[in-house]
Amino acid sequence: MTRRPRRSTAALAGAVALGVALTGCSTSDDLARQYTEGGNKGYIAGDGSVTEIPVEERGDPVVFDGTVEDGSTVSSADYAGEVLVVNFWYASCAPCRAEAPDLKDISEQFAGDGASFLGVNVRDQAASAIAFNESYSIGYPSVMDVDDGGMQLAFSGNIPPNAVPTTLVLDGSGRVAARILGQVSAPSILETLIEDTIAEDG
Repeated sequence: MTRRPRRSTAALAGAVALGVALTGCSTSDDLARQYTEGGNKGYIAGDGSVTEIPVEERGDPVVFDGTVEDGSTVSSADYAGEVLVVNFWYASCAPCRAEAPDLKDISEQFAGDGASFLGVNVRDQAASAIAFNESYSIGYPSVMDVDDGGMQLAFSGNIPPNAVPTTLVLDGSGRVAARILGQVSAPSILETLIEDTIAEDG
């Protein structure tokens, strides 16, 4: 597959401005307020902020393993040397449903071209995840994380996915390079984050 021309990171400047302060500029107050106010949404929404982490400031590689919806297993070793996009979601989450078509399209765009996608379902059983994937024609697998929370734990020491959905971009060494907290509402931003992370390796 032919690589499309890379977008300039300057195009991200406005969108990234709110999130570029890394974890020190967290949304914990907003999340606490949403929890206190309730509203029976069933999820705590992120604010859509984008965080990019310079190469020299990234933490250790994230090591994980889990069981996906079809019963097979997956681990960080399966994605060694390539960019991995990890999306935390569950089926009844409204912003997860809203972003699903975009994630599908972007995952297909980068398939075989330097980046893979992996979902992490934080609430459902396998049957619900399979039904969701069929409904939105999602082709990449999701780890079923509801029972032991192993995936959430694996990522908690880096940039904790403190809202659902959260999308993380891991570099070729398995380190978190970028995060979108909340719905992927601008697909071009995620595309650029992936392209820039792929480009780091040459």
